[in-house]
Amino acid sequence: MIYNFFTSILFLLSAVNSPVTITTNTKTVSETKAAPLIAEATTVATASGVYNQLDANSLSLPDYESFERAFEGYILLKEQGKIKKDLLTLVDFSKSSNTKRLWIIDMSTKTVLYNTLVAHGRNSGNEFATAFSNAANSNKSSLGFYATGEVYIGKHGTSLRLDGLEKGINSNARSRAVVIHGADYVSEGFIKQHKRLGRSLGCPALPNRISKEVIDLIKGKSCLFIYHPSKNYVSTSKLVS
Repeated sequence: MIYNFFTSILFLLSAVNSPVTITTNTKTVSETKAAPLIAEATTVATASGVYNQLDANSLSLPDYESFERAFEGYILLKEQGKIKKDLLTLVDFSKSSNTKRLWIIDMSTKTVLYNTLVAHGRNSGNEFATAFSNAANSNKSSLGFYATGEVYIGKHGTSLRLDGLEKGINSNARSRAVVIHGADYVSEGFIKQHKRLGRSLGCPALPNRISKEVIDLIKGKSCLFIYHPSKNYVSTSKLVS
């Protein structure tokens, strides 16, 4: 009986410490201990896998194409340490400004926290944004990936500085004072009166009623991605395929 007991224990210990290979969606992982192996396997995620798990939280979901590009950049920027928070703010400028085209997603719980209106620059277009620029005084929006910065009080009240992370695409955001702020022209009432949302000087402006709470949530190195299926952006960006 005692011999059989110790034989069983030795067999279990041998099984735990023996080499194991697991093939995932993206890579093959070899480990000698069970716990690190499980941790590694569970960190593998794909855009489609995460998208299919998103909880809309009684709101809407972004289109998959925009989310896929946002997800790819978010993962890369996380690995590089350029963003710190598990939050992804996605703006889809391919959509009408009369629709709620900004989403904030908690990536740790895969839950949509906000879906709201957002303005584009006055020289980017009327109802639809079609032209983008990184140039000073262009009054156009800039596409691409940003890290949120610090909060300050400006002419629009509580505002959030942005650092563009893509050279030549949005890298002048801070010097251009492209920031997140609230504006009275970002509202359903403005749309009803003017048949389109109001426009900024290039800032992704939000409704006044939620701007401060959104800014407090996403400040301090979270990821912002402004999407448009522009061939010029896709061919130039280093963060999307």
